[in-house]
Amino acid sequence: MKEMVFRDRVHAGQLLAGALMKYASRDDVIVLGLPRGGVPVAFEVARKLHAPLDVIVVRKLGVPGWEELAMGAIASGGVRVINHEVVRAADISPDAIEAAAAEQLKELHRRELAYRGHTSAPEIEGKTAIIVDDGIATGSTIRAAVQALRQQEPKQIIIAVPVASVDSAAMLQPMVDEFVTLVVPVEFRAVGQWYQNFSQTTDAEVADLLAQGCLQERILAPDRP
Repeated sequence: MKEMVFRDRVHAGQLLAGALMKYASRDDVIVLGLPRGGVPVAFEVARKLHAPLDVIVVRKLGVPGWEELAMGAIASGGVRVINHEVVRAADISPDAIEAAAAEQLKELHRRELAYRGHTSAPEIEGKTAIIVDDGIATGSTIRAAVQALRQQEPKQIIIAVPVASVDSAAMLQPMVDEFVTLVVPVEFRAVGQWYQNFSQTTDAEVADLLAQGCLQERILAPDRP
């Protein structure tokens, strides 16, 4: 059987929304995209579900000298997730971890300001939060997002992605109330391999989609039951 390949993030979001329709038109649902690439996917999900759209900003902590390899991640609210296996294997010192965290914290705050104009997180308490990304490879970033949301006492946390690796799906499923994905390929090299167009999403595009999501929510809200 040929594996599914998405045209782009918009296409992936439209298909993903179809698997989440039981959450449509509910006052307690909020869709949270992971910037940058998860936001175009999340926008399509939020639009289809008639749900508000926001972001949860998470920054990967890269191994010094090999930044593509994640040794952990940080998220809004002071959350830090460390991959202790990677730290031990690469013999990374506590000082190196602190330096990487301090650097990424600056970028985290910059992005929050660029996307929303402020650094205040959305109200999550008592709500069903659907975390959306364009795909999951190692899972360290979305794991940090889940831990950040747990501190805000949501009613439910749902992870929804078009594609996820077998290992990340197995790791994340027990952490949330529901894990929704369209493809879990046995052979997984990178998220981008499952997209025909996987061009980089810009800060400006994220801010524009959030603004559209806010406008959509104001239009739809008066008609809700």
